[in-house]
Amino acid sequence: MQNPSSIAIPRHIRRVAVCGAGVMGAQIAAHCANAGLPVILFDLASPPAAPGTAAAAAGAAKTTGPAMAATSAAKATDTAKATGAALRAPASAIAAQALARLARLKPAALGVPQAVEAIRPANYEDDLALLAGCDLIIEAVAERLDIKRDLYHRIAPHVAAHALLASNTSGLSLAALSDALPEALRTRFCGVHFFNPPRYMPLVELIPTAHTRPELLDALETFLVGRLGKSVVRAHDTPNFIGNRIGVFGILSVFHHTQAFGLPFDLVDDLTGTRLGRARSGTFRTADVVGLDTLAHVIRTMQDQLPDDPFHACFGVPPVLQGLLDAGALGQKTGAGFYKKEGKAILRLDPASGQYVASGARADDTVRAMLALPDPAERLAALHASEHPQARFVWAVLRDAFHYSALHLGEIAASARELDSAMRWGFGHALGPLELWQAAGWQAVAGWIADDIAAGQALSSAPLPAWVTQGPVWQAQGVHGAAGSFSPARTAWVPRSRLPVYARQVGAERLVGEPPALQPRIVFETDAVLAWTLPAGGAATGRAGSSGTVPGSSVAATGPSDTAGGSSTATGPAGASVADIATATDDVLIVSFKTKMHTLGPAVVDGVLQALERAERDFAALVVGQLAEPFSAGADLKAMLPAFASGGPAAIEPLQRAMQDMTARLASAQVPVVAALAGLALGGGCELALHCARRVAHFETWMGLVEVGMGLVPGGGGLAWAARRAAELQAEAAPDAPLLAVLKRFMETIATARVSTSALDARALGWLRASDPIVMQRHELLHVAVREARQMADAGWHPPVAVPFPVAGRDAIATLRAQLLNLQVGGFISEYDAHVATEVARVLCGGDLDPGSRVDTAWMHQREREAFLGLLAHPKTQARIAGFIQTGKPVRN
Repeated sequence: MQNPSSIAIPRHIRRVAVCGAGVMGAQIAAHCANAGLPVILFDLASPPAAPGTAAAAAGAAKTTGPAMAATSAAKATDTAKATGAALRAPASAIAAQALARLARLKPAALGVPQAVEAIRPANYEDDLALLAGCDLIIEAVAERLDIKRDLYHRIAPHVAAHALLASNTSGLSLAALSDALPEALRTRFCGVHFFNPPRYMPLVELIPTAHTRPELLDALETFLVGRLGKSVVRAHDTPNFIGNRIGVFGILSVFHHTQAFGLPFDLVDDLTGTRLGRARSGTFRTADVVGLDTLAHVIRTMQDQLPDDPFHACFGVPPVLQGLLDAGALGQKTGAGFYKKEGKAILRLDPASGQYVASGARADDTVRAMLALPDPAERLAALHASEHPQARFVWAVLRDAFHYSALHLGEIAASARELDSAMRWGFGHALGPLELWQAAGWQAVAGWIADDIAAGQALSSAPLPAWVTQGPVWQAQGVHGAAGSFSPARTAWVPRSRLPVYARQVGAERLVGEPPALQPRIVFETDAVLAWTLPAGGAATGRAGSSGTVPGSSVAATGPSDTAGGSSTATGPAGASVADIATATDDVLIVSFKTKMHTLGPAVVDGVLQALERAERDFAALVVGQLAEPFSAGADLKAMLPAFASGGPAAIEPLQRAMQDMTARLASAQVPVVAALAGLALGGGCELALHCARRVAHFETWMGLVEVGMGLVPGGGGLAWAARRAAELQAEAAPDAPLLAVLKRFMETIATARVSTSALDARALGWLRASDPIVMQRHELLHVAVREARQMADAGWHPPVAVPFPVAGRDAIATLRAQLLNLQVGGFISEYDAHVATEVARVLCGGDLDPGSRVDTAWMHQREREAFLGLLAHPKTQARIAGFIQTGKPVRN
């Protein structure tokens, strides 16, 4: 038999199998497909006999073993009935139906519906031989040891000798699962716990067993981080691992103190949401979204498997939660839980009466002021000293999180970094519990916790562990520092991972107390923009500079004089030396915006032009991008109000013309300009990106021209770009087809203010081209954009010659107007919607010209200005803009 340690780990994971087509399994398969991977999704074979018969159950038992069949036969029968299956249903119907359900999931699991075509449905009866062609197999069946073991016995003979096998268990013992595997496969087995929903939640926990080969973990972490865009923490093989262990304990603490202080659920959610630096949905709304049955399962796992935990008395399913489970109220998926929606009203459960009542309670002004204090030390001191019940509640919840995290850190994680990162990435906390403790003053907070324990106010009488109050952590006053994060098990500071995949990340977030992730060189800075470069060699960490920070990030920045004689041994974000990172990046200028939401006002427009001029003179290329999302939410409407108030639409004309001039200047730049897109790229932000030579987009890029919602047309060159692009597409693909046939796609997208739901969708809408790279890992975006720009420069890139192009003219305008009238008569759009959309059509079609007339950019920009300023003078457009500024929501009139 081949020695397991001699089997090569795959350098690249090219094909994935997912076993289990339930909610999680199907969504994991979907996200792999989003990343461009072919996937095989396995589930039970559909029963060959009539649904519900003994033959069906026997067939299932033969396929997967009695334990799996016992829980799955009923599901298969119900599914078959629901789809009207005949006696001989397709063998892989269960997996196929799971793929069909993906299209209806909200939020969407797939970047575009067509991505599902990369997933092949399969079943355990007929298709196990397909496993031999897979490099990674992810098991995602029901959370029962016997079911998982049955599956492992079934698939083990078919797993390729090089392939990795990982269980998506949320808390079962990996050692117990590993025991069911052949020895040769145990070394290639681990846990890989995705958080739900897998596309959107960054956290993935990677859990080895005693047999797992270290290089397997490295290969899988590299894949998860680089190919799937995930944020990985390595956890010890303990019940519920790190995220659910700490996070669900925190939920139980909230349950306890909610009852103790007699607070309503909506008030608690207001206190434990964004005011506390946590997810906006707070605690009970989050529980509804996750599923109350899922929450109860995790709680019971803690209760059953952690009998010696000092907080075990808190580990029962709270009575109010059990009551909801008994009533079948499982949260959002059943329409009722702690909250219930009736019409447009959101009601909350009143546990005293068992009825749903009006919600909307908010924290007391005094407590809100405490929670708004920017300094964590002042904030926690105020909460701790206050006698206000709401403040005492918040302090008790924080104290319990600190206490529990300190007691169990050494047991569940290699260092404090893993614990705090898991709470950031898996539960939406702005700061993990230990870094919040550190930011608030380690020694003072430790004293308060000890006092509460001594007074019997804590949930456990267990004292704080010795490492908290003496030794390196006490002396350093925290668990995170320049040397790494503290490990109680090793009594040492553990540095960050040195895996090469992390050396590609630019400006990745750091924990409190850690040095900055990046030390860029500032070229120039204004009130609105910062122009900078990566250090020679790429991303680098090091001491904080003295010249400010890169906007949107806690990234230290140095001026030219700081870096000219600097050390050449700076380390990358993973601890790698810059020699390990690709060179030749310091001759690509990066310009970032300093405005809120990176909006575009006159100062930003001037700053971009200044950066372009500097790049053409002194650099090889220019990248427009931010270290933090979004790319740009569009024009700064508030910045235009003073000019509009004093001079009306005529005062806006120079501002609009400047925006058009900027986008035209980008399109004709003498160096390659690359836009690095992530998050929102709306309105003017979209127009800016469209005029760059190339775009590099993070997968979660939401791109579109949305001005019609404000009663305006895109006015920064976007319509001119779309008209030219339609002419190019017609010439390339369908020269004999009417131009309107191509132009209509842009018309529909712009007139409906449609925003892409992903970068793949942006490509389908025409905002991204096939040559524009899509990046799954957000923190690799600038790395890829800078290298893309540098490669374009090396290849001798030059701007395209702007020649006149044909427009659709008056006949197409008439056709589009007729279609808009039909929509108006049918009640789909308002009269003013139709008016605004008609103005979009006029510009897109080039105005009152013969079909096929050739125009240039200047002509199209003039049409944009006429339409934009004409609409701006209309009272209904002004009402839309005023309403949006006041409420943040579009006004329909």
